[in-house]
Amino acid sequence: MTPSAETGFGIDTLRRGIEARTSLPMVSLYADDAELRIVDRNSRPSHPMVLHGRDEISAMLDDVYSRDMTHRLERCVVQGDHAAYSESCVYPDGVRVYSESMLSLRDGKITEQTMIQAWDE
Repeated sequence: MTPSAETGFGIDTLRRGIEARTSLPMVSLYADDAELRIVDRNSRPSHPMVLHGRDEISAMLDDVYSRDMTHRLERCVVQGDHAAYSESCVYPDGVRVYSESMLSLRDGKITEQTMIQAWDE
């Protein structure tokens, strides 16, 4: 069994976090010292948005989960202390957001995440 599997991180746990109606289940998956890098239309690869620590990540997720939209885990692969997943989101007006993430895990918690996301425009 892999270290991440022994401590509870897995596809079902990630799905519950992503598809919840509140940010709390997702926030609980991050280590206190986690780092999240986001590349999108506003934060280019040479200057990604970088959030440091669970508190900064939580504030961003609180904002995202306060919006009227649905979140769905499309695909996920967990291998040892690494994972990758695809997520799709839809606003009520039909606007879609799609993201791909790569994760590093320690003791079943996310320590590093790089997310690339795109919106309908």
